[in-house]
Amino acid sequence: MPLYEYTCRECTHTFEALVFNGEAVECPECQASRVERLLSVPAKPRSEGASLPMNCDSKLPPCGPGCCRM
Repeated sequence: MPLYEYTCRECTHTFEALVFNGEAVECPECQASRVERLLSVPAKPRSEGASLPMNCDSKLPPCGPGCCRM
């Protein structure tokens, strides 16, 4: 589902909205249309075995700036 996080540039309220086909988004608090889509982080996996990696794999190239091997 296309669930996005937004912040209102008028009242600074942060909210989530389902957006389909480029629909206009407005703030649920003040109904302003000046909103900014936020960068969302993925949810934490629910199962123990499917966790996100916590460090770099030494067999792979460095993962980027601030890599644990740099």
